[in-house]
Amino acid sequence: MQHCEELLPEQQRKLEKALAHLEYSYQKVQTLPTEVEALDDETLETWESFATRFARLTDIFLSRYLRTRVLAEDPGFTGTLRDFLNQGEKLGVLDDAHRWMGIRELRNITAHEYSENDLGHYFKRLLEESPHVIAVIQDATK
Repeated sequence: MQHCEELLPEQQRKLEKALAHLEYSYQKVQTLPTEVEALDDETLETWESFATRFARLTDIFLSRYLRTRVLAEDPGFTGTLRDFLNQGEKLGVLDDAHRWMGIRELRNITAHEYSENDLGHYFKRLLEESPHVIAVIQDATK
């Protein structure tokens, strides 16, 4: 089994690739309407692609990269995702564990179906959180 230090470059490569995909989609959705009733099929597909890329990036960052970074510092560390977030904040990998728990919950929304109003709110939240997510991940991978 590989040690965490050996896994970090692989996790970072995956993270950088997912980050590039999200940045591309983020540029596309910035000027799109978030009101679902105003979306045609092509625009809705663009939003859905963006949401999927947001979910993938945050999943790679939290479930793989952050866990690997924490375990590289402390191989005996165990705990829940919240514990890893708190430890990641202490290590300076992320800025606000509570905010990242909210981002994780936002990421989980992609698995559920919601009303048009809720979906529009969801798209707005993704837009609001994306610059923060992008900046933190860019800093973490330097």
